[in-house]
Amino acid sequence: MTGLSEGPDAGVGGRVALDADQVKHLEFIQGVITRLGTNSFLVKGWALTLSAGLLALSASQLSWQLAAVGVVPLLCFWYLDGFFLRQERLFRHLYDDVRRPGSQVETLSMNVGPYLDRTPWARITFSQTLALFYGPLLGAEIAILVIAL
Repeated sequence: MTGLSEGPDAGVGGRVALDADQVKHLEFIQGVITRLGTNSFLVKGWALTLSAGLLALSASQLSWQLAAVGVVPLLCFWYLDGFFLRQERLFRHLYDDVRRPGSQVETLSMNVGPYLDRTPWARITFSQTLALFYGPLLGAEIAILVIAL
């Protein structure tokens, strides 16, 4: 329940105690970050389950229509996962600013607007972690689509 700092107000270990409002603010932000991480995990689970089912079905029937149908929800899940990851990173920036002594962030504010330029949507959505998860699934869907044509 302390923030890192140095200077004349530094307490034990060079830390300055945060007031109750700052601690509560950090708890609120951490709750949002946790929920976004959980949502991202659930989206990945649904994407994998749906893609595996549609891949198996379209490969067994060699149906390009089923393979094409599988691409649409996969792209939607990828977008949604990118959205959750971006929001999570935006709230991490807010958390970092709130925890610093002398922060100019309004008490209990959940506004992530000032951090939007630091976390562009495209860079997050096509990040290595998401591309390595969704890329092979999309590649498999497209491969079945091409083979079935």
